[in-house]
Amino acid sequence: MSNASFAHRLRRTLRTPLGVTALVAVTALALVTVLGPALLGAAADRVDTSAIGGGGAGHLFGVDHLGRDVAARVVVATGLTIGLTLLATAIGTAGGLLLGVAPAMLGTRLRRFVTATVGVLVAFPGLLFVLFLATIFGLGSTGAVLAVGLATVPPAARLVQNLTAGVIGSDYVAAARILGVGRVRLVLRHVLPNIAEPVVLFTSQTMAQILVSFSGLSFLGIGVQPPEYDWGRLLNEQLDQIYVQPIVALAPGAAIILAGLTFSLVGEVLARASGSESSPPFARDEVPAPAPATAPRDVLLQADDLRVTFPGGLTPVRGVSLSIAEGEAVGLVGESGSGKSLTALALAGLVPHPGRVTAAALRFDGADLLTRPRTGTSMAMVFQDPMASLNPALRVGRQLAEVTEVHLGHSRSQAAARAVDRLEAVRIPEPERRAGQRPHEYSGGMRQRAMIGMGLMGEPKLIIADEPTTALDVLVQQQVLDLLAKVRAESGAALILVSHDIAVVAQVCRRVMVMYGGRVVEELPVEKLRTGAAHPYTRALVGAVPTMSTDRESRLATIPGRPPEPAERPGGCAFAPRCALATDRCLRETPALEDHGTAGRVACWHPVAEVVA
Repeated sequence: MSNASFAHRLRRTLRTPLGVTALVAVTALALVTVLGPALLGAAADRVDTSAIGGGGAGHLFGVDHLGRDVAARVVVATGLTIGLTLLATAIGTAGGLLLGVAPAMLGTRLRRFVTATVGVLVAFPGLLFVLFLATIFGLGSTGAVLAVGLATVPPAARLVQNLTAGVIGSDYVAAARILGVGRVRLVLRHVLPNIAEPVVLFTSQTMAQILVSFSGLSFLGIGVQPPEYDWGRLLNEQLDQIYVQPIVALAPGAAIILAGLTFSLVGEVLARASGSESSPPFARDEVPAPAPATAPRDVLLQADDLRVTFPGGLTPVRGVSLSIAEGEAVGLVGESGSGKSLTALALAGLVPHPGRVTAAALRFDGADLLTRPRTGTSMAMVFQDPMASLNPALRVGRQLAEVTEVHLGHSRSQAAARAVDRLEAVRIPEPERRAGQRPHEYSGGMRQRAMIGMGLMGEPKLIIADEPTTALDVLVQQQVLDLLAKVRAESGAALILVSHDIAVVAQVCRRVMVMYGGRVVEELPVEKLRTGAAHPYTRALVGAVPTMSTDRESRLATIPGRPPEPAERPGGCAFAPRCALATDRCLRETPALEDHGTAGRVACWHPVAEVVA
């Protein structure tokens, strides 16, 4: 998808030879449709029997069996042909949109029924389906329009279903659901704008097929009936003269071809306009040094025996227990697949369907999240991919403003002013102008800061940042980390920072929780990471990170083996197959997370003693 606006790309495409050709063809077709009946209506209906025997002398494309000028009749028939084609296209597109978005609005059983029905109809041969529907609706233009339009519904619905499924799975849709946005508004505001371009492309390119199908029905005598006539009907009327005057069949046939080419040109122009371009330059700006974090106070978030399960017995998060104090910064680290991101999503109530979250206790700010899962604006989520988290069809300021409109009851103007203020708070330059731009006009770092600003639209007590520095260069990573520290210092919010980078966590957090195989295997203060880690896995993670004193001639330390898959949950310690200290007990029994030393906890049968730096 392009990083420039579609309207800008369309204007630029229209200045190319292809765009000019398409524009001229559409203009000519429109003029013939509007002016044709007025200019040539009388000539099209005038009967001239004297011209029949003369081979149509004086008539560009000859005359029909009553001596009527074929060229004039083709011009006059343009209005009815194009009008019925557009009507059939509208029926097909509307029906496709309704059936396509229905699975996103219906329950499980109805969703499966609609999806299966569309699948069966798509598998049915299109031409046979058109003839079948035409037989049901009967002769005439009305029956033909319904037959062709309804036959277009299944492929359009399948396209919309596929596009909708991709949008529904986006992070910004999940966030909208948490905000309490209803299904209808979710579809109208978040789904339809993001599938509009491919649907328009499909519609424009399908119109040529609809024109041919409709003309084919009229040619077979099933479509438009006398005294009305369209191009297909005219082609049928000239069939008996094709061996005597072949030219009489040329005009309606050429009209069908030229109109079909015009529709195809329009589709090609729209396709060219939706092509990609280079991304905008990366924006960077200075961020002040982070202030010290607020000292921990009362417990803000408490989770006991938190589990996330999926059908088939998959349990990627198994019995996580954690406690976050007010104003505290806690890091959640581990290799990919350790369950850290899914734990963060479970705490925020954003685990995707069909995942199921259970816990012995799950409380946030005094409320039981198991019975009242919505947290309003007191919990903010910063996702890993801001481009997928922000709706590309909406302006950034509008997306931020929606938070306070829904939760705080602000008016549209108040919410817009608050959005500009929050963009300025996260140090986005020219916040008023930037609020009117869409996400693709932001650099990666600015999009991440905008996501943080969205979390600050209310007064969050907890910010959950799921790998917010992934895919950013080193300078922008530092800016985002400094911003998180600044936000915490100013708002007093607690922070859960999910990352696989121990260096990043050590810079921002005061306490670290290490996850492996869906469990927390160690918890310790960040200052003890290098010298006080007790679990072999934690020590291996720290050892794999090079420092300024690392010998450049030696090979980097690695952890042998690979992390277990979610479906691979053997008994005992999950790290045992990769651990040099593992014994038979490690393979048989799962260690509990227990106190170790003065400020940490570890789940290991053979914890390593603390060493002196």
